[in-house]
Amino acid sequence: MSLRTEPGDVNEPFTDRRDAGRQLAEELRSLASEEVVVVALPRGGVPVAREVATALDAPLEILAVRKLGAPHNPEYGIGAVAEDGTCVIDAEAAKVLGISNGELDTIIAREAAELVRRVKVYRGDRPALDLEGRIAIVVDDGVATGLTDTVAVRAVRHLGPRRIVLAVPVCSPDALARLRAEADEVVCLQVPPLLRGVGQWYHDFSQVSDEEVLRDLQPRADAAA
Repeated sequence: MSLRTEPGDVNEPFTDRRDAGRQLAEELRSLASEEVVVVALPRGGVPVAREVATALDAPLEILAVRKLGAPHNPEYGIGAVAEDGTCVIDAEAAKVLGISNGELDTIIAREAAELVRRVKVYRGDRPALDLEGRIAIVVDDGVATGLTDTVAVRAVRHLGPRRIVLAVPVCSPDALARLRAEADEVVCLQVPPLLRGVGQWYHDFSQVSDEEVLRDLQPRADAAA
């Protein structure tokens, strides 16, 4: 497979994350006969990934990642960290904002603690699915800067899959260029020339709760054991 859209190719917004997941699944159906694991980035990526996993009859796993927000503006991402400690820092942004190494360490420690909580809630005592030698389809609900998805792909790479496919409904052109260099393949449905926010490409972009994540993960929990 190859990228389904190029920068500037834009259609209508998605109804919600599940609609986006069903559309994404159509572009991934050729992988249904492969040994695939769908890896969701919680929380927003889970409803999207649930639809993909169902369509491909594949197990669904989560990989917890967190954006690292600037000290005085948490919404401004300066990096990201994954549950295994893999970290990506936007060194230029940190330098411009004058963020010291000590401040950065504090931010990373705080977000790492939240990752521990999320992994405990979402995976419990169940071991993570084995990705060795399999195709990992990493799914998010959209990509603006690409920091969290970059760290996710790198963390998944450490688990030994034979191929990593990053599948997202919408992605900015700059992030797309970065992620093409990280994943073995990128499948994307929308590449708007100016992405002000992922939410603008959904009619319903309501916050996903922990309870919704657990409901989506539960159907595959027994099959994954």
